[in-house]
Amino acid sequence: MNSDTEPVCVIGAGPGGLLAAASLKRREIPFFVVDAGRQAGGIWDIDRDQTPMYESAHFISSRRLSSFPGFPMPDTYPDYPRHDRILEYIGSFARHHDLERHITFGVRVQSASRRPGGGWLVALDSGEERLCRALCVATGTTWHPRLPDIPGKFEGEAYHSFDYRSPVEFEGKRVLIVGAGNSGADIACDAARSAERAFISLRRGYHFIPKFIFGQPADVFSHAGPQLPRWLEERVFGFLLNRILVGDLTAYGLPRPDHPILRSHPILNTQILHHLGHGDLEVRKDVQALDGKTVHFVDGSSEEIDLIVWATGYEKRFPFLADDELDRSGDTLDLYLNVFHRRHADLTFVGLFETDGAAYGLFGQQAEVVASYLDATLAEDRRARFDELRAQDRRGLRGGLSYVESPRHEYYVKADVYQKALARASRALGT
Repeated sequence: MNSDTEPVCVIGAGPGGLLAAASLKRREIPFFVVDAGRQAGGIWDIDRDQTPMYESAHFISSRRLSSFPGFPMPDTYPDYPRHDRILEYIGSFARHHDLERHITFGVRVQSASRRPGGGWLVALDSGEERLCRALCVATGTTWHPRLPDIPGKFEGEAYHSFDYRSPVEFEGKRVLIVGAGNSGADIACDAARSAERAFISLRRGYHFIPKFIFGQPADVFSHAGPQLPRWLEERVFGFLLNRILVGDLTAYGLPRPDHPILRSHPILNTQILHHLGHGDLEVRKDVQALDGKTVHFVDGSSEEIDLIVWATGYEKRFPFLADDELDRSGDTLDLYLNVFHRRHADLTFVGLFETDGAAYGLFGQQAEVVASYLDATLAEDRRARFDELRAQDRRGLRGGLSYVESPRHEYYVKADVYQKALARASRALGT
């Protein structure tokens, strides 16, 4: 790596970037943060220029298990805080650690280019260029919408869920939501309440998990129970969900899930079942073709639609980095622990994963490992051993589970397995 006197550049002032900045600051490692938004918070600032946030968005993991390490959410917060509460909480973390004076807001990174001797030249859209000894990419993964390639042409209104904000957009319209991730399910519920008629199109069956189980947030209930072997945990939770808490999803017109309960990202939303049961939302098969305002589905049915919302996920893209810097294995970057570039010691990522549990604690662990590695006081023998792991270690982060094959599961990790792997990395660095 280049001179230790040069700062580390953190790209992004959302949760991952702020945790990285706080970890660097604790070790007195020089750094600066750049962010395209107007304040700390990343996607949670619904009023920034571009964001996937929408008015009805709430946290899908509970505040009790979702706080930043060492910085709990206030007890006055509800179990599942709304987006404005999360933004408020993130801002309070930035102020508590005096991070805002290190952040340049309202600028985008146009390019980050490797310098011959190591380190990076960061070019901002303001025209400014900055030198840094390492990059910590914490931009998040929900900025580049993925749109399906559907035959035909749609002559109604259509946009990705990234551009959705408010249920008023649905009033007086026949609305089709395509996709049923957590945001797709939320938006479908908004459409059920506000649209003239609302439909949701699903490619496959999903498991819908209640946010509360026996009066407790679902993740709190799960953590409080006995720790079971993975095969038994899957069977017990599947029985609890399918026989007691939710029941047969086909009774609502939904397709039967084609995978066990823990083999895909959990959808914490049973309001959708309420709306299906009341006829305010209707299920349709996968979209086959578009013709004017007519949407054709794979089972031969069709509907006249005014507005399509494509809740079809996001591409994990980093347009400021050259393709030859992003070593890929299939469709994913080949990174150690989803954090460390294997060839370039000065390129790291925070927040590049999805998981079955709360993410912010894992963000914090990632940030600590990154800061430990970038600390100039790290013993050379420890750095050398860690570099061997960085280059060669490819142990699984899923606990032996095989997840549904889909783009959203490319970077999927099992939370408890990943937590232990990050802890091992910290120990290897002597922290």
